[in-house]
Amino acid sequence: MTVSTPCIRICTLDPSGRLCLGCGRTIEEIGAWAGYEESMRLAIMRSLPARLALLARPRPACNRSAPR
Repeated sequence: MTVSTPCIRICTLDPSGRLCLGCGRTIEEIGAWAGYEESMRLAIMRSLPARLALLARPRPACNRSAPR
């Protein structure tokens, strides 16, 4: 049986260490992937485009001169 996977072999975590920049999965999801049922893998895979889109959004610059 073939296991569905979103992996594109770009295995690098985003700067926060939360998501893979290649597929959008968390490190926990990647580690547990083979043990998930196919329905769980497919559900996660449906959420990945939105996760990756959030990573691609520009983040606001930090204004270090603003008073605290």
